[in-house]
Amino acid sequence: MNWFTELWIGNGVAHTLLIYALVIAIGVILGKVKIFGVSLGVTFVLFCGILFGHLGFSVDAPTLRFIQEFGLILFIFSIGLQVGPSFFSSFKREGIQLNGIAMLIVALNVVVAFSIYFIVGNISITDLVGVMSGAVTNTPGLGAAQQAIIETVGDGSGTINESMSLGYAAAYPLGVVGIILSMVLLKAFFKINVAKEAEAIEREKEDSQLKPHVITYQVTNKLIYDIPVTRLHAIIDHNFTISRLKRADGTVEIPQGETVIRKDDVLRIVMSAHDQDIFDAIIGPHVDFDWQMETEPKGIVSKRIVITQNELNGRKIGSIRLHEGYKVNVTRVYRAGVELLASPNLALQLGDRLTVVGREEDLDRLGKRMGNSYKRLDHPNLFTMFLGIFLGILVGSIPISLPGMSIPMKLGLAGGPLIVAILIGRYGYKLKLVTYTTTATGLMLRELGLCLFLASVGIAAGGRFVETILSANGAMWVLYGFLITIIPLLIAVVVARGKLHLNYCTIMGLVAGATTDPPALGYANTTSGNDAPSVAYATVYPLTMFMRVLIAELIIILAVT
Repeated sequence: MNWFTELWIGNGVAHTLLIYALVIAIGVILGKVKIFGVSLGVTFVLFCGILFGHLGFSVDAPTLRFIQEFGLILFIFSIGLQVGPSFFSSFKREGIQLNGIAMLIVALNVVVAFSIYFIVGNISITDLVGVMSGAVTNTPGLGAAQQAIIETVGDGSGTINESMSLGYAAAYPLGVVGIILSMVLLKAFFKINVAKEAEAIEREKEDSQLKPHVITYQVTNKLIYDIPVTRLHAIIDHNFTISRLKRADGTVEIPQGETVIRKDDVLRIVMSAHDQDIFDAIIGPHVDFDWQMETEPKGIVSKRIVITQNELNGRKIGSIRLHEGYKVNVTRVYRAGVELLASPNLALQLGDRLTVVGREEDLDRLGKRMGNSYKRLDHPNLFTMFLGIFLGILVGSIPISLPGMSIPMKLGLAGGPLIVAILIGRYGYKLKLVTYTTTATGLMLRELGLCLFLASVGIAAGGRFVETILSANGAMWVLYGFLITIIPLLIAVVVARGKLHLNYCTIMGLVAGATTDPPALGYANTTSGNDAPSVAYATVYPLTMFMRVLIAELIIILAVT
């Protein structure tokens, strides 16, 4: 039975894979267990790794470091691709307000942490960064800080990073509790009725100005009699599409640019809700008309076509000349679960689903041009991914000299891939890079990377975890982490509700996003019963993630140098 013994206590490849497989499998299963309605998810892999490390299971240092850093790169790069398309747009409209509060939380986390460091003085700055990362449940921040230690300290980084991991693990559980506690206290303090808040969100959705808005008009304004559609676009200088037109004699057409609008024509117009008053004033009254019943016998149908041809990636809708070439109209575009108005200047991306109106034969021809094959989307685009990782490592390795620093700063294996992934996710289509991945593929890469990283951190820190937690310092780390979590959140939620009067459902998502905490988002979604928390979470998540990674790395670099 020597083979069996060596499998458990040896140092070979089989031993390493066996330990990682068990740690991740057990951690994922236990992470699904809910306590008071909240589960830790894959983060429980960290604690399972700590348990295995405490029991004496180990992996040789070079292999453990490689798996940890490769997992971190996969995790960070997947996050960057996910948030890239919305990263810059999150600064627009109401996103500015939500991101402002999120940055207030980030700044207060740092202020509380440094207050503890200077007032109490019994914790090192490196340990404090680990505690702060655990307090705000931000694993990439921990990874960036540990990578910065490796870059600056070199051979002596192992002990420091192990201690930092212990601080992270000590603060994490109460970090999750503190985040949800801030939501509960806000609800009690302001006596919030969640049902009424949810109703307000639904009313706001109905009045949304961002979604395509469809209205049927009858032409009664003499000023637009006998003018072509192109002239109407010049008169109404807003994005809109006339998807169908019914003449007075009952015939239905797909209007083109040269189609002449006549008295009493019935127009089906897709616009922004914000522009409705303009159309009401210029065209005529609203009318009820069942286009489905009237148009199907005439051969005019509406279909959903998915873009799977690489050469269309980045092309603007107006440049494809759908009116002239195919005699069809695109009315809406669905992208990553969001419905967009099909304006001529909208750049298409692989995976976009277009709602197109036209005759059956014309739609079939357009479908062949655009691909319209869901099977093609199932294939992962590994070229873009590994090219991005390659560029991210290059960017992360570039030394950046800053005033007052004795050694140049590097973005490292966390910051470099994150920045490159965000840029590729947002602008990759301009270089004809296919950034589309299915939801399952994106989640698989992200979860796999996170599990490898957390398992490595746990195994490395497990030998000292129990000893540290039971010590006076370990108990203080738990307290410090809770203070770093709860104080900034209480201040921020009071400002958000008392001063800015934000909806409670939105605030819950904002808090979860500002702490990059999926368990808290799950609690918020369950409590609200709508997707408002997820929208707020997605709005603040990109900038928050970027800032937490950057700040953790900067603190370490400035402290060590």
